Amino acid sequence: MGRNSSGIVAGLTAAALGVVGFLAYQASASAPERPAEAQPPAQSVPRVPAGKPAKGQVPQVPANSGTGVRVVYSLSAKQVWLIGGAGKKTRTFAVVPSTVSPEPGSYLVGSRTGRTTGSDGVPIEHVVRFTSVKGVTIGFSARADGSMPEPDTRKKTGGIRMTRADGDAMWTFATINSKIVVVP
Repeated sequence: MGRNSSGIVAGLTAAALGVVGFLAYQASASAPERPAEAQPPAQSVPRVPAGKPAKGQVPQVPANSGTGVRVVYSLSAKQVWLIGGAGKKTRTFAVVPSTVSPEPGSYLVGSRTGRTTGSDGVPIEHVVRFTSVKGVTIGFSARADGSMPEPDTRKKTGGIRMTRADGDAMWTFATINSKIVVVP
C-alpha cells in the first residue's frame, strides 16, 4: 500500500473506533444499573449548589446548563458533569482549568486526539477540543503521567485537565459534535 492508502486506512480505523465507542456508551447508558429487585433502598445524598461542594458531598448539575445529552463545565466550580439520556448524570469530576478560559455558552466538540503534546509541553491523552479563544485552543485532556498540577500562569494554555480515569470517561462520552455547555 502507498502512503495515501495507509492514511485512508488509519482514518477509517479511527472513525470505526469512534463509532464503536459511541455505540458502547449508548448501550451502557440505556442498560439498568441493577435489576429492580436488587436495588438498594434510596439513600439521601447531601446536595449543595454547584460551586462550593463540601467534602463528601455530590455537587448538583447547574440549573442553567441546558437539557439533553451534554458535557457541562462550570468555570467557578472547576467541575464537569457528563449528562446522558433523560438528563441522567453519568459522571461528575473536578478539573484543573487552563490559563485561558472559554466564555459561557454552548459549543460542539470539533476535534479529538488520542495522544499528543499539550500547549504546556507535556504528553497528554484523550484530548477533546471544543473552541478557541484569541488563538488558544480550548479542550479537555489528561496528562499521560496522571498528575494534575496547576498551570503556569505565565503561559497561555487551553488544556482543562482531569485525571486519566476521568479522561477515559470523557473520551468515550464526548465524540465529534457532542454538546459542551460552559457555565460561569
